[in-house]
Amino acid sequence: MVSPKEEETLFFGKKISSVGPGQVTGEDVIHEPTSMDLAMKLHYLKTVYYFRSQAVDGLTTMDIKEAIFTWLNQFYPACGRFRRGESGRAYVKCNDCGARFIEVHCGKSLDEWMEMREEEVSIERLLVPSQVIGPELFFSPLVLFQLTKFSCGGVSVGLSWAHVMGDPFSAAEFMNAWGQAMRAQKPAQPLKQGQTPTKPETYPSQPTPFKDPLSIKRVGPVGDHWVSPNNCKMEAFSLNLTTKQMNHLQSKVCGQVGTNPIPVFESISALIWKAIAKIRNGHEPKVVTICKNDSRSQQEKGILGNGQVISIVKAALSVTEAKPKELAEMVINQAEDERSLIREAMEREGGLPDFVVYGANLTFVDLEDADLYGLEFNGQKPIYVGYDMDGIGEEGVVLVIPGSNDATKVVTLIMPESEVLELKSELKREFSIA
Repeated sequence: MVSPKEEETLFFGKKISSVGPGQVTGEDVIHEPTSMDLAMKLHYLKTVYYFRSQAVDGLTTMDIKEAIFTWLNQFYPACGRFRRGESGRAYVKCNDCGARFIEVHCGKSLDEWMEMREEEVSIERLLVPSQVIGPELFFSPLVLFQLTKFSCGGVSVGLSWAHVMGDPFSAAEFMNAWGQAMRAQKPAQPLKQGQTPTKPETYPSQPTPFKDPLSIKRVGPVGDHWVSPNNCKMEAFSLNLTTKQMNHLQSKVCGQVGTNPIPVFESISALIWKAIAKIRNGHEPKVVTICKNDSRSQQEKGILGNGQVISIVKAALSVTEAKPKELAEMVINQAEDERSLIREAMEREGGLPDFVVYGANLTFVDLEDADLYGLEFNGQKPIYVGYDMDGIGEEGVVLVIPGSNDATKVVTLIMPESEVLELKSELKREFSIA
């Protein structure tokens, strides 16, 4: 871990400003998060895009900011601030207060930094602004950017995104539209904001006993300080998988890879589920959460909100003794979509409960459909995209992320710090993926 003193020697010339829509949004414009949005409010997405110097050749910081002003005309809710209505339900006042924009210089070259990252993935956190909403809602930006300039001329762009504004697929589309603005293009379809139903679901004034769905964990109350309370420190590490390694994983699950192998995401989920069950010494996770893109939403681009499918899988057998294929087939065939139950849990209490979704159970997030490499500057794609999350519950999260080409995947695990060494050893010994 880089100490504060070492951080001071790595970075210099820090500047902080705000960016927002180039046009005034209007008076009394609000954005009402849906119940699913509010259920995700304690989570934050962290993305870092790495670019070679060619991507910013000839571009000044002002050029970049001018494109942002145009881009954010389409995404003005991301520049607002949260308020609470008379009922206490949170909404966004679209007052053009802006997103936070940080510029900083790094004394390392991009290649030197990537070597450091290989040794310690947590160092990537230094390239993304820290963010939580609150404790004063009306001062807290929802989106923060960090432009880090390396000594070689390369740059990284760090995004800190409040999950309440949208899921990872929305955040990726949001960033890709920035590249379109840099090319002096407007987004092909301006992203629309997810709308709260005009007639909210109603429930009996004296409802029958109601249990929260298995996919969420009630915490707090956190009030206006949207931070997930955790009793242990979480640590992230990543596995970079080649095609050969993925074929090896699939063969571990279903034997020799044939014409219809278990898909990569389900294979990874099964193997890591089993590995985690082994190291937890009798406290194996019997219920896991699966998060995937909604295939129907792919047909309707331009929705900014939380539309991903959130399902649970319950194991009726011993996970440590199960065959990986059995676990993978459960993930494929027995996932129960709990989105309607999550919405109901929120609406029964007027959108006020505080929940953790990622890490409430051991959680597997399939980001293979997220267009993380769609952000382009000067026609150049990122050479690598790092992905992380904040606000994770203690059961941990496994992210399956597209690599820099179609033949690679990145698996990022965010686990209790006390489990990381043993888990790395288990993965290396059993599956040769670390």
